[in-house]
Amino acid sequence: MSSDDNMKKGNSPKKKRGFHGSDPNKSGEDNKFSKNLLLWVFLGMGIFSMIFLFQDGRSADPKISYSEYKDLLSQGLIAEGVVYKTQLNDFEFQGFLSNPVTLEIDGKSKSITKFVTKLVVVDSATEAEWSEKGINIIYKEGDNFFWGTVLSFLPLLMLFGLVIFFMKRMQNGGGAGGQKGLFSFGKARIKLVDENIEPVTFKDVAGIDEAKYELEEIIEFLKEPEKFQKLGGRIPKGVLLLGPPGTGKTLLARAVAGEADVPFFSMSGADFVEMFVGVGASRVRDLFEQAKKNSPCICFIDEIDAVGRQRGAGVGGGHDEREQTLNQLLVEMDGFEQNSGVIIIAATNRPDVLDPALLRPGRFDRQVVVDRPDVRGRKGIFEVHIKKIPLGSDVDVTILAKGTPGLSGADIANIVNEAALLAARRNGEKVTMYDFENAKDKILMGVERKSMVVSEKEKEMTAYHEMGHALVGKLTKNPDPVHKVTIIPRGQALGVTSYLPDEEFHSKSKTYLEQKLAMMMGGRAAELLTFNVLSTGAQNDIQRATEIAKKMVCDWGMSDIIGPVNFTTKQDDVFLGREISQPKDHSEKTSEIIDSEVRKILSNSYAVAEGLLCENKELLEKCSKILIEREVITGEELDKMFKGEELPEISSQAMEAIKSINLNDGKEEEIEK
Repeated sequence: MSSDDNMKKGNSPKKKRGFHGSDPNKSGEDNKFSKNLLLWVFLGMGIFSMIFLFQDGRSADPKISYSEYKDLLSQGLIAEGVVYKTQLNDFEFQGFLSNPVTLEIDGKSKSITKFVTKLVVVDSATEAEWSEKGINIIYKEGDNFFWGTVLSFLPLLMLFGLVIFFMKRMQNGGGAGGQKGLFSFGKARIKLVDENIEPVTFKDVAGIDEAKYELEEIIEFLKEPEKFQKLGGRIPKGVLLLGPPGTGKTLLARAVAGEADVPFFSMSGADFVEMFVGVGASRVRDLFEQAKKNSPCICFIDEIDAVGRQRGAGVGGGHDEREQTLNQLLVEMDGFEQNSGVIIIAATNRPDVLDPALLRPGRFDRQVVVDRPDVRGRKGIFEVHIKKIPLGSDVDVTILAKGTPGLSGADIANIVNEAALLAARRNGEKVTMYDFENAKDKILMGVERKSMVVSEKEKEMTAYHEMGHALVGKLTKNPDPVHKVTIIPRGQALGVTSYLPDEEFHSKSKTYLEQKLAMMMGGRAAELLTFNVLSTGAQNDIQRATEIAKKMVCDWGMSDIIGPVNFTTKQDDVFLGREISQPKDHSEKTSEIIDSEVRKILSNSYAVAEGLLCENKELLEKCSKILIEREVITGEELDKMFKGEELPEISSQAMEAIKSINLNDGKEEEIEK
């Protein structure tokens, strides 16, 4: 089996990444050990020199003149002496007195019992005089001149060495592998992927097959460049990952690091720019210098819009440090000097603000869109994340995928995690569909507000409002059937009706939109039909319905009077990165017609909802009363209510959740029976 087959099947062998095959962690540990060893050597030398100096007792003895020595000798006060021959051909005499003697030393009167003095010569006459006075004399070797000189300068050398050591330490970032030193502004804060950490591979990435294919080709090029070069192909210089937040751009880059058998460097766009002028450009140069030393390699820059925003869009003019960083990045990616074997992978969720020079071929040759996954992609993402959790028998990944339209991979991972936490909170041994539904409601609509006090009248109005949505959806046979109806307050909503699409539409028809608008108006129509009052509960419904109706008229050309004309004009400001103005490109008369058509569409939708509920008023009252009692009704239970069947006392999902609880007291069998 070839290496390509291994890679495609997710069974790639353990990769070794590093600088020229070396282990970066080991080299960092070696550097740290050598620096610590050097510090201990300096400290040991200092302690040794201090001990050596203070061991010499003569340095602490009081020094007297030669005349004072002669007086002590003549008076017979010297009991014994030690003679040291020095390197200067003179002698040092250390004398010990038989009785304490008071002398003037350094301007002060001191009582001494020993002293040190210099003797120019020691001859037979001097020795005879000592013998006559009964002085016991001992001869010893004096100090070595070389070692004496070295030891005298040793404290100064040690101090100088410590200064150099700490300066180097600051330059290197305060320790092994540090990048925040006093003199490391111009160094790129590169992170090298650690091979000891369990790598992420392409088998851990789901829902973005096209993006995976593009990056697999990049890795194949790095492994077998001859395969492409023999046909005249050249290695791509850059790949730009575009997409909304949470869709898996950084995860894709980590998968490339796990699959590639080359060094993988990663940086953030914010790491380039600092408060000091020229630091960003210096870090860009340092990044490419290190990359070229370890080519072929991959460099990943996350959130590149931090340095890649369009030039000339700043406010106030003057020199812009960010623009200088971008200019250096443009030159390094495709300038006079070729960066053979260095591939740049960048990620951003704001491609609209990037400089055009950064996006041209030769710099970022490929732009890979990492969009929100479709229903098959969401199913694959769920399957990736539920591998490590115990699942109940009722968990249906297909239903979970259908019930999470528009969610990104990060949102789905959050739902799986919340479901596991909810199962653990109720002491369940397995994560059931009940946990997934609650987790989805918690993520999408907010936490249950159990402490919120709702009056019986308000609860009744909410039940009729939500059941109005559900019944209109059932009666219009909308492609998005009702999945759940609840009157438990969540977030800012007193109740919620959720829908589960049978299939995912990329293009919506006018009929589908009119049915959707009728469902939105069903809640307001049910309130007015039952209680003959209008409430604020339909605020969100009216807001969303108005947005859809405006798009039908202005964007999608679904008005018979307006026709297929687009009246939406957007102007984006690249510096602010958002829409700040919408200049009109049509007359006031056209605006009145647009308003009239929007109002007509909404009025017709309300009329459809009101007519359906009037024809089925008894069913509305029956279902609303059941909803007040149960507080939550699933789509399956709603189907049974339509058929006139009796509902079980507890839902199947809740029963599965109860069965999975670990009671630890032998009652599990009773529950299952």
